[in-house]
Amino acid sequence: MIKVLIADDEKHVREAIKLLADWEGHGVTEILEANDGQAAVDLIIEESPQIVMTDMRMPRMDGTKLLEWIQSNRPAVKTIVISGYDDFELVRHTIRSGGMDYILKPVDPDALGEALGKAVESIHKETLQDSLSTRKNMELNRMKPHYADKLLTDLISSHGSKDELARQLRDEFGLPEDITACSAAVISTTQLDQELLNKFRSMRQLLYFTLINVCNEVLLSGQKGIAFHHLANPEEIVLLIWDETMPLEATLKEIRSGIDLTLHRQIHIGAGPREPFPMDTAGSYLNAHQALWQRNAGELSGWLHTSTPQPQKPLRLASHEESFRMAALSGSMEQISAAVDGWMDSVRKLGKVTPAELTQWNTEWDWMLKQWMDQGAGSASPGSDKDALLELPRSLPMDPQGKLSYPLWKSQYEGRLTAASRILTQQHSRESHIIHDIAHYLENHYAEDISLQDMAARFFLSREYISRRFKQEFCVNISDFLAGVRIDKAKLLLLNPQLRISQVAEMVGYQDEKYFSKVFKKQEGRTPNEYRKEQASR
Repeated sequence: MIKVLIADDEKHVREAIKLLADWEGHGVTEILEANDGQAAVDLIIEESPQIVMTDMRMPRMDGTKLLEWIQSNRPAVKTIVISGYDDFELVRHTIRSGGMDYILKPVDPDALGEALGKAVESIHKETLQDSLSTRKNMELNRMKPHYADKLLTDLISSHGSKDELARQLRDEFGLPEDITACSAAVISTTQLDQELLNKFRSMRQLLYFTLINVCNEVLLSGQKGIAFHHLANPEEIVLLIWDETMPLEATLKEIRSGIDLTLHRQIHIGAGPREPFPMDTAGSYLNAHQALWQRNAGELSGWLHTSTPQPQKPLRLASHEESFRMAALSGSMEQISAAVDGWMDSVRKLGKVTPAELTQWNTEWDWMLKQWMDQGAGSASPGSDKDALLELPRSLPMDPQGKLSYPLWKSQYEGRLTAASRILTQQHSRESHIIHDIAHYLENHYAEDISLQDMAARFFLSREYISRRFKQEFCVNISDFLAGVRIDKAKLLLLNPQLRISQVAEMVGYQDEKYFSKVFKKQEGRTPNEYRKEQASR
């Protein structure tokens, strides 16, 4: 019997996680839920779950504090972080706090299943192990490669003492004592083509292992240099090369040939200058990283990138947002294609397109689409189409040679706009239906004391949303609409001479006769009494 606790302040995320994993297949008999870290602590104390899956950003007690509490008070609990933040400090804190995995949102079912499987497997192993010492040894062996990645990641960043990190690498992983300088090089899986990434869709760690293994075979596992997984930027493989017997380009060319032989892809590599080790290793890495991401992806002018060109004036996706939005609202593939072509024409005029710009535009796409979706947040979101939108390719539109493929890029953008078109159409239809339901309610309950807050509570929508959408739909605010309904009903009642005006006012929802007369005159241009006399004389 295994209990799992899911801690996340967003209910829809908890529901998604519950749907994505094969709980029964992993022997999970009960799933608990908490909407913040403090509630999670209370449930851990009360229910003793063996596995905790937690978000990092939550109210009251966030994920970092929860992990610290678990490590101090329930160290046997297996923790898996599921976060929307690709933040190295959060990953580092997860490692330090004993976390088993760090999964990014939106959650990949295979990644979740793999993490859950590892956690369950770890529980079973610990149940069968005879002694604490055996358990510790197995954990150390499992974490050692990751620990090496951590030390090397710190070496190329601003974390820790460089001399102390170098000493630990020499003592624990056998790095040569006589390294005085090295060059950094960078390979990014983000810049690989979608076809290759799809092959490793559920086995991304295998892709990283393959690339690192090819690199380290050429580098003779630490004699000439070392390759590792950059924990702060998980899509990067970083190489530190200190051997001087062969030119840097020749070494990287041999590595590139090995990768081509293994994966059948001609990758691009960024390389930094040779700098003193360990103090200036971070500077060489930064140069290599910038050179790779500032290369011209629009043309193939070489595979090794060692210099960073001057940045060009940025082109913002926001400048075409209205064109994209109107095309999506039109539902016309012809309009969608034309909008994307307009964007592509603007890009081509730049003369140069870098991977960094492609990534920035993807980020702007995410923001733009989120704004569109949020505009309809007052009504239920069309889940299946929204999920389809989120599942569209996240890779850069590169061909197998690492060159920008305009046809693939256009296809990706058209796909996103088509999915957005379906969502916006469904939202508009659903929203119009709800707003008309509100209008129908007002027409049938005009005699009651109705407020905007009453409508919000009855229809489970925010006051702001109702006010905004009602005016969009009827071109009048909700209070004026209700007043119009009441005055129309009052005009009918005034035809009956047996009803006093005060009675008419009360019957249409006005307790104050003077206020009723004021509203009536404002709308009809005459008082209720004048209106009654006018109708009687006809």
